[in-house]
Amino acid sequence: MKSNKAQGMTLIELLVVLAILAMIAGLVGPAILDQLDGAKHKTAGIQIKDLESGLEIYKLEVGRFPSSEEGLQALVSKPSNAKGWNGPYLKGKEVPQDPWGRDFVYKYPGANGGMEIISYGEDGQPGGEGDSSDISN
Repeated sequence: MKSNKAQGMTLIELLVVLAILAMIAGLVGPAILDQLDGAKHKTAGIQIKDLESGLEIYKLEVGRFPSSEEGLQALVSKPSNAKGWNGPYLKGKEVPQDPWGRDFVYKYPGANGGMEIISYGEDGQPGGEGDSSDISN
């Protein structure tokens, strides 16, 4: 004989399943977020290397690096006093932003006398530690 009782899950069983899923998300979530921050640091480093390459080609053709005032924008649009400019020196029509959505800081001459490209990391402030540390060439 068959029972007419509906087969299904009770409210308590659903709550237990949801609690288990929440615990798994609580354990796995932070590890995934840490990996994402590490990937952003690596991405910023790669972007800085690409900008350096563009600046080196700019220097070969123009005879100098762009000034701090001209900035990285000189890689995509010709400055008024850049004879020999044959750009753009970057893919795309704009200078990329760092992985946190901020502009890279460009200084020439930089602290070491050469060009300097900096991303201030997650916090957007000079200095910092861990995920908020500066990334530079």
